[in-house]
Amino acid sequence: MISVQLLDNNAKIPTRANINDAGWDLYSTSEVVIPPKQRKTVNTGIALQMPEHMAGLIWPRSGLSVKQGIDVLAGVVDSGYRGEIMVCLYNTSDEDVIIHIGDRIAQIIFQEVPRVTMEVQNTLGSSQRGDNGFGSSGK
Repeated sequence: MISVQLLDNNAKIPTRANINDAGWDLYSTSEVVIPPKQRKTVNTGIALQMPEHMAGLIWPRSGLSVKQGIDVLAGVVDSGYRGEIMVCLYNTSDEDVIIHIGDRIAQIIFQEVPRVTMEVQNTLGSSQRGDNGFGSSGK
């Protein structure tokens, strides 16, 4: 279970359209104008409490991206964070975009996070890919 605290009178609990949807929609609590080719941080008015083995990943909503040219910049909400969830939006279009109170601005996808450790090694085991980086897997 994930607990939600409403921090603003305009805040809405995250929702999803269908039970099998991966993402939960996040809503704006303020009116924001995003000029062309600029970014703005938008309030959601909520704080979350997740189990320790989880994180919330902030992703774009496809409709907002396609229809208005709004992209969501990466966001990771750690399980120990108790502050307001904020979303950084980037306007890729050539016109102002207005975000209204109650607009769905992004989605949060909850994911289990494995506990790992790291250890320094002098060499690493070989792999088929090796050290072939960007673009190495073809077009």
